[in-house]
Amino acid sequence: MFGYAGRVLIVDLDIGRTRAEQLNTDFAQKYVGGIGLGMRLWIDHTKQGVDLLVLITRWFWRLDLFLVQCFPQGKWTCLYCKIPATNGIGEAVSHGTFGAELKRAGYDAVVIKGKSEKPVYLWIDDDSVQLLDASNLMGKSPSETEDAIKDELGDYYVRVASIV
Repeated sequence: MFGYAGRVLIVDLDIGRTRAEQLNTDFAQKYVGGIGLGMRLWIDHTKQGVDLLVLITRWFWRLDLFLVQCFPQGKWTCLYCKIPATNGIGEAVSHGTFGAELKRAGYDAVVIKGKSEKPVYLWIDDDSVQLLDASNLMGKSPSETEDAIKDELGDYYVRVASIV
């Protein structure tokens, strides 16, 4: 399908595993772009009774988080999660290079489920996807986190998405 990479990356923090699924092309056509596809993925991958309080911790500990490309070219990255104040689903949009790099790696969306026993970060290098130890990143600002990850990986061209 034009503009889509055709894969969704599923990350299960409970068991520390990742897998790629084919993007449902019917969903991609019916729920075009960010909010529609993001909400559909949310419905398909979320269990009832999600612990809302976990959502306010750092993103690499997050429970049931979805990153979806808002537009096929990957200019925007959208984040979907349940909002404790309203019990509804919220959308946050960011601009920059992360979305395009995720698309180049071959993914239209990332679904992160569960909770890790320890701090981890998600390293995506095309078909190689790993959960790496993030203990050394605790308490760092986004720019410090980016510098630390680039130093650790020895690659100053990687794209890092992090929040405080």
